[in-house]
Amino acid sequence: MTTETIETTNIFGIRAIIEAIESGSTINKVYLQKGLRGELFYELNKLIKTHNLTTSMVPVEKLDRLSKNSNHQGAVAQISPVEFYDLEELIEKTVESGKTPLFLLLDQLSDVRNFGAVIRTAECTGVNGIIIQKNGSAPVNAETIKTSAGAAFKIPICKVDHIKDALFLLQASDIKTVAATEKTEDSLYDIDLNQPIAIVMGSEHRGVNPSILKMVDYKAKLPLLGEIASLNVSVACGAFLYETVRQRIAATEI
Repeated sequence: MTTETIETTNIFGIRAIIEAIESGSTINKVYLQKGLRGELFYELNKLIKTHNLTTSMVPVEKLDRLSKNSNHQGAVAQISPVEFYDLEELIEKTVESGKTPLFLLLDQLSDVRNFGAVIRTAECTGVNGIIIQKNGSAPVNAETIKTSAGAAFKIPICKVDHIKDALFLLQASDIKTVAATEKTEDSLYDIDLNQPIAIVMGSEHRGVNPSILKMVDYKAKLPLLGEIASLNVSVACGAFLYETVRQRIAATEI
């Protein structure tokens, strides 16, 4: 399958969405009409809450566009084109492989093009898995996959209820966590990345959440020699990942 032919699948109609959720389909987001009521809607809403799905209340015009003016009954859902991995199983499999783990956590990165670029770089640098939060993160949709040059099909992606959940699991497996942040005096180049590592990248506007910064083992920044105070998150992520690659290659040459 080429990236040009990939399209996000939209399903519409309350009953169809209920059946999709119950069948285990991976759903990016559910769009609901503002003011929607009725017994079937409450059944759908209960399933949405049970499965902790991302929702958005939108005007009917938005639903008309998403469903191409079909009978959507006030509800449209976007089905993810990729399947997500179980984080605990992925960590266990990675540790047992004997290779030095390298994970990437994205703390509510929201732009799909940035997300796609990050996925592409992660696949090129041997990242074992990308971890995103169920709510507030960019979806894996057609634009994400196109920007990733298809890498989204080649690298495991995990969804968790909260990034903190992932940090606990990683640290319990002796995988050190390092957050990319300007709120530190420590340089990335002074951090030992030739050990089991999980790199945390923040959102485009806020960076890494302060509560996450309190949990990580290391905080690191990149030197900025110009007048602009920050890098694009996908560029910064590439710098962090390739410094990890550099250190690991250098260690094998000793």
